[in-house]
Amino acid sequence: MSIENDLHLISDFDKNYCLQVFAPLPVAFVKGKGSYLYDTDGNKYLDMIGGIAVNSLGHANPKLTGAIARQAKELIHCSNYYYIPQRSELAYRLCRASFADKAFFCNSGAEANEAAIKLARGYFSHKGEDKYEIITAEKSFHGRTYGSMSATGQEKFSKPFNPIVPGFKYVPYNDFDAIKTAVGPKTAAIMLELIQGESGVNPADEEYIKAVKKLCTEKNILLIFDEVQTGIGRTGKMFCYQNYGVAPDIMTLAKGLGGGVPIGAMLCTDEAATGFQVGDHGSTFGGNPLACAAGIAVMEYFGEANLLDNVTLVSGVLFEKLNKLKSKYGCIKTVRGMGLLIGIEFDETVIASGLREELFRAGFLVSAIGRSVIRIAPPLVITKSQAIQFVRALDGLLSTRNGGRPNPFFKAFNNLGRKETPAMKAIVEQKPATEETKPALPAPEDSELD
Repeated sequence: MSIENDLHLISDFDKNYCLQVFAPLPVAFVKGKGSYLYDTDGNKYLDMIGGIAVNSLGHANPKLTGAIARQAKELIHCSNYYYIPQRSELAYRLCRASFADKAFFCNSGAEANEAAIKLARGYFSHKGEDKYEIITAEKSFHGRTYGSMSATGQEKFSKPFNPIVPGFKYVPYNDFDAIKTAVGPKTAAIMLELIQGESGVNPADEEYIKAVKKLCTEKNILLIFDEVQTGIGRTGKMFCYQNYGVAPDIMTLAKGLGGGVPIGAMLCTDEAATGFQVGDHGSTFGGNPLACAAGIAVMEYFGEANLLDNVTLVSGVLFEKLNKLKSKYGCIKTVRGMGLLIGIEFDETVIASGLREELFRAGFLVSAIGRSVIRIAPPLVITKSQAIQFVRALDGLLSTRNGGRPNPFFKAFNNLGRKETPAMKAIVEQKPATEETKPALPAPEDSELD
């Protein structure tokens, strides 16, 4: 039995048999190509979120799918009791491309961060030093497992599951004085995202990161960079830390590394690697031939397709065009981020989740963070023309504000609420919007976006 082309049945099975921890839009995708996804009815969507920064090479990339297919025909899994050629090669490639001397592979970003936390504590424990506290930033996000959740500086993720793992301190982001004050005799590591993705795409200041690095060196503290979302070309460099000119002792990766195949990695220096001895850590599936073959294909494709150049080009176009919209519409407060990880923050008159739905009905996929931020993290293969299509669509939606036509994502100042459209009703009833219910986009007021 196959249900993949029956949205009603897919939705019914999901509600009845899947743990309801997500709130999906009423759509199911059955195939993709490049930067586009296609749903059960054949509708095409421009994927501006890329599986949340996962689909680095886009969808159905021949290089990646070919590598996966070839490896699947030979060997999918092999125990870590034995050498795994693909794991060895991927470790070599990552270390040669970065500051690192050693790599450990797992299955996700959360697991990579768990490994980093353990390694930092093990580093001092094996030296006979009682140092275990890890300082992280408020509004950070490091994962949903107990250790990574405990490292996350957002109480909303951990409050229902208290008590959390002890030994973490949280300080304001981009505040060096706060982090300096938090350092004590028990401090083992400082763990930071260079761009906080899950709290609205907030980049770290360069001087802040450099000051933190200097502090770590002076105080014999390990520096951990969580690059689960920013690593593997997302910011225009292979790793985000290269934009800052500051190398960590430990770095975590996942998301874009496998191009969609689950994989996580923790990289570290030889010195930091002494935190693990044989038997201290492991992973049944981590470093398996299939996942590592995917990672190798991703790394190879960067060189073959000059992908970092494409990220820089398209990023420049997006920031330029989005900042023109910011000047044009007062409801856009900031456009921030780096490379192809961008947050668009709106004022109180715009509800981000509603705007996400309007863009969805117009054929563009984004994510909404909190009440006011739209995040985009498209495949790194996105073209300049596709990026301009997205900005034109956003311009068309925002222009309705001046034209007087009601839109469900604008807050009504007279407190009369939002007018329900047929497309909104389809969302509420979990039915896919048809071509008839998708609102027509008004033309932009000028040609600045061309």
